[in-house]
Amino acid sequence: MVYITSWDEFVDRSVQLFRADPESTRYAIKYRHCDGKLVLKVTDNRECLKFKTDQAQDAKKMEKLNNIFFTLMSRGPEADISEVTGKEQTEAQPAKKGRGRKQ
Repeated sequence: MVYITSWDEFVDRSVQLFRADPESTRYAIKYRHCDGKLVLKVTDNRECLKFKTDQAQDAKKMEKLNNIFFTLMSRGPEADISEVTGKEQTEAQPAKKGRGRKQ
């Protein structure tokens, strides 16, 4: 069991683990309300990766990881996850030009 402290490293290693063996990789979420701790676990029965946090802002990151895994599970392990991670969406969105009324 390996606790990974960096979120980006956890996501990268989790995706690599899934792509290496998609049939036996599992993803589990455990939340303890009394402690306020969230533990994410990805395992393939040989390697186990865990990420523990008590920060509320990490819930949004967990949602993005869920979307990554849903994409990989539905489209296959070789699917492009760049559209899910949002790295290229910021460049594609047009800039808004004001808050006033349309003329």
